[in-house]
Amino acid sequence: MKRILSSTLLFFLSISVHAQNKPTDPFAHTFSIVARDANTGEMAVAVQSHWFSVGTVVAWGEAGVGVVATQSFVNQSFGPNGLALMKEGKSPGEAADALLNADEGRDFRQLALLNSKGKVATHTGEKCIDFAGHANGENFSVQANMMLTYGVVPAMEASWKANAELPLAERMVAVLQAAQKAGGDIRGKQSAALLVVRGEATGEPWSDRLVDLRVDDHQDPIGELSRLLKVHRAYEHMNRGDLYVEKGEMKAAMEAYNAAMNMFPDNLEMQYWTAITLANDGDIDKAVEMLKPVYAGDSNWRELTRRLPKVGLLTVDEESLARLLE
Repeated sequence: MKRILSSTLLFFLSISVHAQNKPTDPFAHTFSIVARDANTGEMAVAVQSHWFSVGTVVAWGEAGVGVVATQSFVNQSFGPNGLALMKEGKSPGEAADALLNADEGRDFRQLALLNSKGKVATHTGEKCIDFAGHANGENFSVQANMMLTYGVVPAMEASWKANAELPLAERMVAVLQAAQKAGGDIRGKQSAALLVVRGEATGEPWSDRLVDLRVDDHQDPIGELSRLLKVHRAYEHMNRGDLYVEKGEMKAAMEAYNAAMNMFPDNLEMQYWTAITLANDGDIDKAVEMLKPVYAGDSNWRELTRRLPKVGLLTVDEESLARLLE
């Protein structure tokens, strides 16, 4: 027997398998997609499962290299090792062969690899639990096992092809939604994850993960993932606004802040920093009006306003500051 180890108490799954025997270890059965945006080069993995924190075990990616989904009776080492093999220059097919040939549990595995050129390789072991299968093509692969219906994989493929106009992250979520609508995991829903990395590495790894969202335990994990992605987009606008402020481009900053507030009009922080930007730009009247509902919602924002002049984040005279604190 060969024992294959992976990490975390819940996902550090061990499998002792002879080719003729079914493993008795915990499952991480699921549906997922690995894909690349042909226009931007961005690469992504998205996944949903009736299993706690599925994103910590299934989804792997590295900018400029590729992405990996490892699932079914999970051999978690396929994630980092698959990326390492592709980084060495091996094609997804060559990397998949190397991983699977060394794995006695290959018949129970499901694996998808995609590289920065959009080439893919997918494996569905013959002992994956029905309904199990995959479909792939240039820039994408969808795969699923232990599904309620045979229609999950075709629905995922159709959704990928039908939503080409969407940004990659939103397109990935649409594919998960299509899978769930077609039946999804026979056991139900619990967790989901979305990872998007740059097509080319920047040399700054902290900026190469463009989206990294996980829903570890939720009654509607895909719905929650979709909501979090919208929040992520809103804060992208906020961050862009901050950069414009640093450059003194106040009109562009306000456009970015307004875009964020339009997405989440009830978010007090977005309203607050927009108001502070208005004040710094000399529009005290508008800032005062915007701050009133913020202070009404939480008086701590008023206290924060008192503290900003000390660190140079609010540059107004004493009279204006008094008005802003009313």
